[in-house]
Amino acid sequence: MTTSSPLAKDEHSDAVYPRSARALSHHFCSWRQEVRALATDTMTGFVESIPRPPQPKGASLGFSKLFGCAIPIAEIVIGSMYLDDCPVQPYIPIYLIVSGVFGVMLALLTCMPFSQTPEDGTSNPINLVIVTWNTLSSCFFFCWFITGNVWIYSIYEPEYVKNSTNLDVYCDKTLYLFAFWTTTLGYILFGVILLCCCCVMVCFFLCGRGDD
Repeated sequence: MTTSSPLAKDEHSDAVYPRSARALSHHFCSWRQEVRALATDTMTGFVESIPRPPQPKGASLGFSKLFGCAIPIAEIVIGSMYLDDCPVQPYIPIYLIVSGVFGVMLALLTCMPFSQTPEDGTSNPINLVIVTWNTLSSCFFFCWFITGNVWIYSIYEPEYVKNSTNLDVYCDKTLYLFAFWTTTLGYILFGVILLCCCCVMVCFFLCGRGDD
């Protein structure tokens, strides 16, 4: 009767266990790749299932651009008319004028034919320059908007009646209220858009679960 030595058993175990570990690791990697591919396909299908809004053309595009220029033009007019009528914060009229100028420029540049992306997906150097300019202008406009917030909200609420003995606390009522509400309107629109996006995402999530 022959018996195997403990050394032989250890060598056999050392030979089996590495193979089992390698097999387990291989199965785990395969499973992880399958899960990753499934998640990618699911996300791609979800994104492709979102309907893309039609691009406005013709009169609707012109009307939207005209409406988008209305507030910037009003900012330029109000800021110019009351340029020296806010001693408590003289930068508010300047803020309105600069905001209006940049708003009109951004709106007009988007109307130019060379700023439109071709349907075949190609790009031209002028289009690249316009996109770069719009990006830089948008960054400046955002910083300028935050600065204007500080100027406007830090003096709320100023003295609307001009007092000859103390002009340091005076600011024209039309100028200040226009700047205040146009700035506040930006936050209101941002909140509404954010709420609508959340509602759309929830609806898509519920519809996806219902289809499953």
